[in-house]
Amino acid sequence: MSLAAMKKQNSLDSLLGAAQKESAPLEKKSYVDERIWKPTMDKTGNGYAVIRFLPAPDGEDLPWVKLWNHAFQGPTGQWFIENSLTTLGNNDPVSEYNSKLWNSGIESDKEIARKQKRKLSYYSNIYVVSDAANSENEGKVFLYRYGKKIFDKLMEAMQPPFPDAEPINPFDFWEGANFKLKLRKVDGYWNYDLSSFDNKSALLDGDDDVLEEVHGKQYSLADFTSPTNFKSYDELKTRLDAVLSGTVVANTTVQTLMEDEPSSTIKVDTKPEPAPTVEVDDDAMSYFEKLAEE
Repeated sequence: MSLAAMKKQNSLDSLLGAAQKESAPLEKKSYVDERIWKPTMDKTGNGYAVIRFLPAPDGEDLPWVKLWNHAFQGPTGQWFIENSLTTLGNNDPVSEYNSKLWNSGIESDKEIARKQKRKLSYYSNIYVVSDAANSENEGKVFLYRYGKKIFDKLMEAMQPPFPDAEPINPFDFWEGANFKLKLRKVDGYWNYDLSSFDNKSALLDGDDDVLEEVHGKQYSLADFTSPTNFKSYDELKTRLDAVLSGTVVANTTVQTLMEDEPSSTIKVDTKPEPAPTVEVDDDAMSYFEKLAEE
């Protein structure tokens, strides 16, 4: 290093600036996935938006992806938040541990197993037709995370329960239908029961050039179930043991989880895993929000 460069580097101002930067408190940051759209509640506690579910991304087979995960606090308050290997059809240490707890026949063990059950989410690409609370989202493509309640509405549109109802492919550009999402709180829980599909209509007037552009902006769904997004069995087992014993502090906070999906909740079933009985339920208060309030 030249003397001139040394003089510049060792100047009092630069040293003081570096010292102040080192001693400044770290800014708390939470990760928000800008690809994911979420409905927003107004001052009255209601939310409304019109969205359109989009076809499968280019090169993929389905317009939705199904993802299981585990998210719970251990006995010392530390968090276990990981994708479940059962998504890939593989053995998962938490599922195995929960089965042992349930099969013990002890009610206190069963209660722990209920709280640690896996949770189900779906992801699809959507086009935001109308979002009064966030008009800047309109006309854009997002990922939308939802639970079984909305998935059931999708299935009901495709397979109507009554013979006089015409089936709709809600994921079709031309023969699909807009989804009028109505969100409200009922007895303190998020509720989507008033949400419904509109009549059949082509998205964006069926303009193929515009629809081709929309299709090109869709996000991969297959990425969610890529093995690279899942820890190995041994890694999950090590993590589980640490959370249960209270030896490691989890990095993910309740606030981060709430930002990820503030309008969904965990509805706990009484059956043991591996039965797929516990799912993210759209019409109930966020599980993590409830924990944060405790």
